[in-house]
Amino acid sequence: MGQEASQPVLPDTPPRTLSDRSLAAVADLIRSGRAKRIVVMTGAGISTAAGIPDFRSPKTGLYHNLARLNLPHPEAVFDIDFFREDPRPFYVLAKELYPGNFQPTVSHAFIALLARKGLLRMLFTQNIDCLERAAGVPPELIIEAHGSFATQRCIECKTPFPDDAMRAHVERGDPPSCPREGCDGLVKPDIVFFGERLPDAFYEGSSIAAQADLVLVMGTSLTVHPFAGLPRLAPEPVPRVLLNRECVGDLGTRADDVLRLGTCDAGVRDLADALGWRGELESAWEEVVGKEEAQRQRRGAIVEEDEMRRLAERVETKLEISDTTAKAADDDEAANDCGDKQAPGTAARGGTKADTGPGPEEGVEGCKEGDAGKEGEEEEKAGRKDGAREGTATETETAAATTTGKGAEEGSDARVANADAEADTTTDAPAPAPNSSIDANPEIAGHEKREKVGGSGGGSPEEKGQKV
Repeated sequence: MGQEASQPVLPDTPPRTLSDRSLAAVADLIRSGRAKRIVVMTGAGISTAAGIPDFRSPKTGLYHNLARLNLPHPEAVFDIDFFREDPRPFYVLAKELYPGNFQPTVSHAFIALLARKGLLRMLFTQNIDCLERAAGVPPELIIEAHGSFATQRCIECKTPFPDDAMRAHVERGDPPSCPREGCDGLVKPDIVFFGERLPDAFYEGSSIAAQADLVLVMGTSLTVHPFAGLPRLAPEPVPRVLLNRECVGDLGTRADDVLRLGTCDAGVRDLADALGWRGELESAWEEVVGKEEAQRQRRGAIVEEDEMRRLAERVETKLEISDTTAKAADDDEAANDCGDKQAPGTAARGGTKADTGPGPEEGVEGCKEGDAGKEGEEEEKAGRKDGAREGTATETETAAATTTGKGAEEGSDARVANADAEADTTTDAPAPAPNSSIDANPEIAGHEKREKVGGSGGGSPEEKGQKV
């Protein structure tokens, strides 16, 4: 679900709002003052560079590390019914993910910069890591569609629980109980579990997407509804910008959609360059995370971009080899068709150059030479008796057909061998690295369950959703 089947916009379709479909044109729109109500929608890919571990990677994923707790299935850690029975596995996980363990990325800092400039209308996020808040985005401009660690309360009477007390319990791995007298309910962060409804703020604020004059979609697979439907709420002339590892949803089907595929941080830096904000952005980010953390993330970004470029080159090379092989096969087929029209007694492929028919590059001329030879033989036989002429022609044509069939068969075997050799020497492109972020906790709307999958971008390799 969430991957729409709409047709991509044709390259020659002119934009209605932007001067062209580029980040430079988006920057012009912002600088001109025509984009003052920017709505941002984010997912797992925006937090990848922070180093947040994914859920499903073998040996290193959080679900793998929870296996020792004998869960009935990995996702049970986010199941509200299981939590009531045994909250300890969740608190083991919470200790790993709790705010303060990770620092914001430059993508988070960019959203905070939009807010400081008075351009951010609202941020919708699927993430539960609170890194937007840590970067400086005002809480009133954030809608956490799947909740977060920012607040916590009793699951029975809904009594809020103090932040400092919650942190102490998380660090000890000790599930707290409700402080209200007479209530023995368990306390958990306000993260949406399987079996729980999305926050009211999400439903109440969804209409804000329809008020946007610019939409930025960053680091999400858009596979989980109702969040996945948010970009569609923007009116048709409103530009939508995708900063992601891969095209998702219906992005790319409108005349003013701009796609910048790759890591979120790289896309954000490109946009900041076009806006002339790059220095301001990097300085603001360093103030939040410190120079050492900023350098660590920058080094990781360079490595990741290099890996993606090499992957793209390997895929392109493989496609070129496939195209070359297909063209050679088409040429051989055309040559064999010409061989059927050769003069009697002339062999097709398989012999020496002197006695072979036309090769792929000689097909048209070879056909002409065969026709000329045939005419010459007919003139030579003109003085013979009709019966003898017919008998000779029949025998010669039969021999030619036999030789042609044998040559084509040998040529086919050679093409198969060449294709196999090319396949053996072509390295398959590896699957993209798993997305290393928390893209939204399990989301439920009206008791719809979905499965958390680490890894998407941006397609980043990220989050997949599934109704159960």
